[in-house]
Amino acid sequence: MLSVNLKALPIVKEMMEKKEELRIEVKTLENGAKVIDCGVNVPGSFEAGKAFTKVCLGGLAEVGIALEEGLSNEISLPSVKVVTSHPAVSTLGSQKAGWVVKVGKYFAMGSGPARALAKMPKSTYEEIDYEDNADVAILCLESSKLPDEDVAQYIADKCGVEVENVYLLVAPTASLVGSIQISGRVVENGTYKMLEVLNFDVKKVKYAAGIAPIAPIVGDDLVMMGATNDMVLYGGKTYYYIEGEEGDDIEELCKKLPSSASPDYGKPFLEVFKAANYDFYKIDKGIFAPAVVTLNDIRTGKVVSSGKIDVEIIKRSLNYKRI
Repeated sequence: MLSVNLKALPIVKEMMEKKEELRIEVKTLENGAKVIDCGVNVPGSFEAGKAFTKVCLGGLAEVGIALEEGLSNEISLPSVKVVTSHPAVSTLGSQKAGWVVKVGKYFAMGSGPARALAKMPKSTYEEIDYEDNADVAILCLESSKLPDEDVAQYIADKCGVEVENVYLLVAPTASLVGSIQISGRVVENGTYKMLEVLNFDVKKVKYAAGIAPIAPIVGDDLVMMGATNDMVLYGGKTYYYIEGEEGDDIEELCKKLPSSASPDYGKPFLEVFKAANYDFYKIDKGIFAPAVVTLNDIRTGKVVSSGKIDVEIIKRSLNYKRI
């Protein structure tokens, strides 16, 4: 079985070798763990954002930046493109932000290959029938602070590896790399909703591709949390190739999959979050989905599409002005 940690390791090592070119910083902690700062104390770069996203996806996807991808004549933003032939493992088995890392006063959302070693959460790995037994753990942290030795040791213990074999990539939400990697979750938003909301067997998804605009840096981590989510919810487009079975209603799945099928759809995400008193658990999980979804049922040859791009909400989210 493919190891997402071992597949991602060469990408991490190349990032470390090219740290000056990528405008990132590498620090070896006293216990031997490596911290790769991609935006806390350094500017980062588009290439670092691509690499960070590939690591999140366990090295099982191609990631690109489309600098000329236009949403409309009114607004044009760079976009991140993701293509994978291992959708369930790369997105849910690795990329999903399924690990809340809390050690002392340190807090971060964890995603990436190390989740498969710690089985965070265990139910996801049971659903997709995947496990990893690598001796190296690579975790991507969404945080404005760098982790210390205690955080690295906690992750090593959870993953069952030596602490010197822990690699921690860090990028704040309010950074270029952070913005890129969140838009790079466009495919994962769809597989997440299939599994967690619609109870669809994501192992039937054989290939997937997606594209989403990259949010400009328009504020602090809270403001950027809203803006980056809006890029996927109102600007993301995805394509899933499904090996369906008799009884699978692909049209019904397609209707329910886009973000527009959620009752919370229609406002910038930050407004939705504020209305929920900043409590994610009060928000309909179905909102976390791409704007447009196209499904191809390989068995029947059927191709269906649903959802819409909403440029006006993206403009509101970014406080965008054309002058």
